[in-house]
Amino acid sequence: MAEKPQPVQVLYCGVCGLPAEFCEFGPDFEKCKPWLIQNAPDTYPDLLKESNGKEADKVSDKLQSTSISEGSSASKPEEVKRLPGGKIKKKDKQEIIIEKVTRNKRKSITTIKGLELFGVKLSDASKKLGKKFATGASVVKGPTEKEQIDVQGDIFYDIVDFITETWRDVPESAIFFIEDGKKVPAA
Repeated sequence: MAEKPQPVQVLYCGVCGLPAEFCEFGPDFEKCKPWLIQNAPDTYPDLLKESNGKEADKVSDKLQSTSISEGSSASKPEEVKRLPGGKIKKKDKQEIIIEKVTRNKRKSITTIKGLELFGVKLSDASKKLGKKFATGASVVKGPTEKEQIDVQGDIFYDIVDFITETWRDVPESAIFFIEDGKKVPAA
């Protein structure tokens, strides 16, 4: 009689969470090296040759000192978000982009993007815009899958004063128009 196959035991990295043999393809292999030397020396024998036990302790101490510390936010450099695969996520610039799109020859729609970056709730903003300009305003997803406000009508130049008066946190220098495909400051 044949024996039942036994399940394979997989060792996962304590730093990146990938299986140990895939750490080299992870977001930051340098941080995984001390853990791999201690817990999976047979997976990467080259690492063992590269470093002695003393160097591994130095690296692991360095790793522990660079981990998230509680309460010391002043000395921390700017945090960078990493996506799977090691890609770095860029922070959005705090700017509002206003664009006028003409449809059916005479009708136009004014699009406002980036208002949420200043802490403005888009649904409340669309209601205020609709009341102020006596027109339809709605929150829609744009082509980049980010929400934006579409206001019916041409309120292209009146909108800057309304935004800066209604939401004091928004500086006029952060508002830009898109005219003929070019980004132009509103101020």
